[in-house]
Amino acid sequence: MDILISQTSKTPLYQQIKEQIKEHVWKGKLQEGDSLPSMRTLAKNLQVSVITTKRAYEELESEGFIFSSVGKGTFIAGQQSHVLKEWQIRELENQLEKIVLEAKRLGLTDTDIKAMVEIYYRDGDTN
Repeated sequence: MDILISQTSKTPLYQQIKEQIKEHVWKGKLQEGDSLPSMRTLAKNLQVSVITTKRAYEELESEGFIFSSVGKGTFIAGQQSHVLKEWQIRELENQLEKIVLEAKRLGLTDTDIKAMVEIYYRDGDTN
């Protein structure tokens, strides 16, 4: 499992870890039953505090992405496809909100934004 964190990002370290694990689940890189490294191992690998990885794991567990089994470890929870899609849509909405706020800051109109979205949507894969 690849997790890259930025010490200079405004996003808290635990949030970066949490979001990247969620992204791995959304993209199918992590699937139901896959084990995660222990909090200590992950902290050591990322060179962060165990408190940081603990918070990321606790939030992921409260959101239903992972579960812990005493003495066995931490695992990816089963994701129902409609729930997984809802999480993905929610993340897309969060990104869209940021884009709209930036567009407004730049003085773009809703017509400008719609035109840009249509161009990217028609062109297919923009990566």
